[in-house]
Amino acid sequence: MSAKPGPIQVSVAIGIVVAAIVGGLILLGPPSAERQRRLDQMRVDDLRSLSRAVDLFWGRHQKLPESLEQLSREPTILVKSVDPETAEPYEYRPGAERSYELCAIFAHDLASEQEVRERGFWSHGMGGTCFELDVNLTVDSRGN
Repeated sequence: MSAKPGPIQVSVAIGIVVAAIVGGLILLGPPSAERQRRLDQMRVDDLRSLSRAVDLFWGRHQKLPESLEQLSREPTILVKSVDPETAEPYEYRPGAERSYELCAIFAHDLASEQEVRERGFWSHGMGGTCFELDVNLTVDSRGN
């Protein structure tokens, strides 16, 4: 014989479930905020990849590429040069000698000190952010 839960027990159980859901949303934020954080991480990953590709291009040609389009036409260099959400191209600005900028538009500010420590150089705020870079001369024409 099993005892049926009373109305108080049902109310308590529902209260616990609701509190868990609300607590999760407070701690993690709504699903849309998590999606934006993932998209921002993809943007950072894309910019890192573009930076390595510029290094490889320099190793092969001893000059900066004129554009991301030129970089993407380079044999064996596979890069994502567009934003994963908007499909707009990232901004690339060649500078003097070996310096250049890579820019993206980010959806959120870094929310915690841990995120800033994890991303380091690639830390960003919300909106358009440009990173000033120099060619890493340790990459040779094979990408090593």
